[in-house]
Amino acid sequence: MKRGLFACVLLSASLAQAQDFDANEMVSAHNRWRKTVGAPPLSYSTDLAASAQEWANHLKQDNHCRMQHSKPNGRYGENLFWASAVQWSDGRRELQKVGPNTVVDDWGSERSNYNYKSNSCTKGKMCGHYTQLVWKTTTTVGCAVAICEDSHDQIWVCQYQPPGNWVGKKPY
Repeated sequence: MKRGLFACVLLSASLAQAQDFDANEMVSAHNRWRKTVGAPPLSYSTDLAASAQEWANHLKQDNHCRMQHSKPNGRYGENLFWASAVQWSDGRRELQKVGPNTVVDDWGSERSNYNYKSNSCTKGKMCGHYTQLVWKTTTTVGCAVAICEDSHDQIWVCQYQPPGNWVGKKPY
């Protein structure tokens, strides 16, 4: 099967400091969106979280915190989120406060771009993060974040098993 609806999102959120995230909070944020379409709740996978951390670290170290999907070859699905630093008029850069709800709600906000009847995104809009988020047969998620010290940008990675976004299949 071929996979489709693969996309990336850029977001600059509010200010303050970044915080470590709680896996339970991340799963709850996912499951809140899944519940709206009757998809079963996800559980957290430490194996997927380790894989997501490995990819987030790669993006930090080798890609200057620029988003790029890994090449999962159908092993898992993946959503990415990037947040810029807060930049002050004097040139200082600080981490902004971003947590699981901000990240997952950003992906979930693509719901308005998704047409269930035609199983497609609004022309020129993204909805693949949303469809992966609520993909009914996905059972586990693992997530990670990496902070680029020089820029104070952050990159978030969530990986999903089994993957969603199969061409021609509806998410729920």
